[in-house]
Amino acid sequence: MIEIIDLSQEIYEGMPVFKDLPSVKMSIHNSHEEWNGEKNPAARTPAVHKLELGEHTGTHVDAINHMAIEHKGKSIDKMPLSMFYTEGICLDFSHKGLRELIEKDEITEACGKAEVEIKGGDTVLLYTDHFRKHFGSENWKNGPGVSTECARWLGERGIAAFGVETMSPGVSGVSNREVHHICGELNFTHYENMINLHQLIGRGRFRFVGLPLKIRGGTGSPIRAVAIFD
Repeated sequence: MIEIIDLSQEIYEGMPVFKDLPSVKMSIHNSHEEWNGEKNPAARTPAVHKLELGEHTGTHVDAINHMAIEHKGKSIDKMPLSMFYTEGICLDFSHKGLRELIEKDEITEACGKAEVEIKGGDTVLLYTDHFRKHFGSENWKNGPGVSTECARWLGERGIAAFGVETMSPGVSGVSNREVHHICGELNFTHYENMINLHQLIGRGRFRFVGLPLKIRGGTGSPIRAVAIFD
């Protein structure tokens, strides 16, 4: 039996977004009552919604052109699909507190405890339990994140991507900008706003799928990320 674990947040109007990114707006564009020719219906049943949202909404992946100006042209639609369909591992950092950095030596230690190794082409997910502890609270923006040294170390391992539960891969104002630059330099990426990572801990390797929308020139895309166990 195949088990599929959903790693993606819901997208809804009013959901938290990072700093000044576009707020999510959702409205009924067409209703079934209108399609059925009803005049002045008492209610409108959605047939088509209109969505307004940024590329970096909810659970999403960053394109290389998002990382720094020198990577313009390396948009989400030009990134190989193989980057988003990989083997994956999930490491336990649920002991990390607000705005704490995850260091490379701690990645090695976590791999040892989980009895897994990082292989080229992997997606490495970092479980901090930040979503269940702080989503929707004033501390949602203050999650832990990887250090610049850790990001470079991960990139040098040849991974496709790493993923976090927080709104940014690094700690905002400490390492986040530099982590993005390193991802661009070493041509790997990251996923943000992931959920249900606790369901992956202690289970070894899995198939990770996080396919983006094919947005022409896009700097990123919302995804439906899943972990698959055979």
